[in-house]
Amino acid sequence: MNQKEKVKQAIALTYRPDKDEAPIVTAKGKGYVAEKIIEMAKEHQVPIQEDASLVELLSKLRINETIPEELYQVVAEIFAFVYRVEKRLTKT
Repeated sequence: MNQKEKVKQAIALTYRPDKDEAPIVTAKGKGYVAEKIIEMAKEHQVPIQEDASLVELLSKLRINETIPEELYQVVAEIFAFVYRVEKRLTKT
């Protein structure tokens, strides 16, 4: 039995508390584009969080669109993860 392999998706978010009301979608893509987004994140030591259900929700947004209020909590958890990773990296 052959199961169709899921196409890789990626979403990039940015949040500048001094400028942004909420996190903003800065890049998104599927397949090759998703691989390039992930590759660039790794090259720039940007932490990567895998969450297929969140990617599915965020993929409905346009680039440069602010995330909706309903997603604040889950996205805040991701930014907390990023903060913890960065904090650990600066200690080494």
